[in-house]
Amino acid sequence: MRLAIVVQRYGTEITGGAELHARLVAERLAARHEVTVLTTCASDYVTWRNDYPRGLSVVDGIPVFRFPVRRARNPIRFGRLQQQVFHRQHSERAARAWMDAQGPYTPRMRNWIRRHRNDFDYFICFSYRYWTTYHALRETAGRGILVPTAEPDPAVEMSLFRDNFRQARAIMYNSHEERAMIETHAGNQDVPNVVVGVGIVEPPPVNAARFRTKYGIDGPFLFYVGRIDANKGCEQLFDYYERTYAAMLAAGETPPQLVLAGSAILEIPDHPGVSYVGRISDQDKYDGLAAATALAMPSFYESLSMVLLEAWALGRPVLVNAHCDVLQGQTRRADGGLWYGDGAEFHEACRLLTADERLCASLGAAGKRYYDANYTWSVIEDKYEQMLERMQSERA
Repeated sequence: MRLAIVVQRYGTEITGGAELHARLVAERLAARHEVTVLTTCASDYVTWRNDYPRGLSVVDGIPVFRFPVRRARNPIRFGRLQQQVFHRQHSERAARAWMDAQGPYTPRMRNWIRRHRNDFDYFICFSYRYWTTYHALRETAGRGILVPTAEPDPAVEMSLFRDNFRQARAIMYNSHEERAMIETHAGNQDVPNVVVGVGIVEPPPVNAARFRTKYGIDGPFLFYVGRIDANKGCEQLFDYYERTYAAMLAAGETPPQLVLAGSAILEIPDHPGVSYVGRISDQDKYDGLAAATALAMPSFYESLSMVLLEAWALGRPVLVNAHCDVLQGQTRRADGGLWYGDGAEFHEACRLLTADERLCASLGAAGKRYYDANYTWSVIEDKYEQMLERMQSERA
């Protein structure tokens, strides 16, 4: 089949989020199908500044068409419009103005898809809330397959997206919780769908001792990997950790360290138990996961956490925020970790994970079984192939 992957940004330099998700799926589907990527010239999701050259290029053997973003995002105007459409009654005109302001605003991509929609069997569109996906689904005449990557924020409730959720040819959900949320708001239960998620970059051989030696880490530790940002729950993580550290010391217990890896948007606490190792390589990330007592995942909003899957692939347990339905749901189904709803539960989870190596081993092993059954690439690819075959048989 001829497949187009539509995504707001694309490139090997983009190492997380829906963009990495799209690239990994594109690379796997390209083994069996003729895959083309349609994206923008932007590399930065905040400004949508045109950094890549427009036109055709090739990324790891896959043709990539890049379209220029007509205007960069104006954060002041965008913020004002978002407050209006998220928190007050608003018109359809205001909603569309918000969509244009959010971007990436690229009419050339929309017009190209309109002209070439019959050249592809299906357009697989990533991230429901971006301008590129919104318009691609409307221009593809029933050939649009949606990968929503939706989190529980006010955007998912907007009437602007309801038709897209209902008219997509099929939907590839990241989690059971994401599907339930979208079906509740859109009433689109009759749209063909499957919970599929995404696989991970194959972990290299790991060496836990190498990570500890390189970064001077000794003893038990919680490992956080990702953008260090209040929006990712890190502010609350710091608060709960500092209280837990003090309480465990007062009780004569040895608290775990908190090791942070990733780009820091939030100020890192100056605290004896906190170590910041900066942005690290994939090898160091996997070595760190192998060495960790548990992965800490404090985010309130996720559609699927790839680092959670990476921890389970290595047989390590996780500690997640119970207020994120997706994280708690994944961890419950996997029996692969613990979750906390407040500071007291975070404290008790740290005590259990630090004191009981058998518990950690048991939770990590369960997580590994869950990962093997649901998130290896053979499982992911089969789900995509089955859906594509279903679509083709219904068109015949």
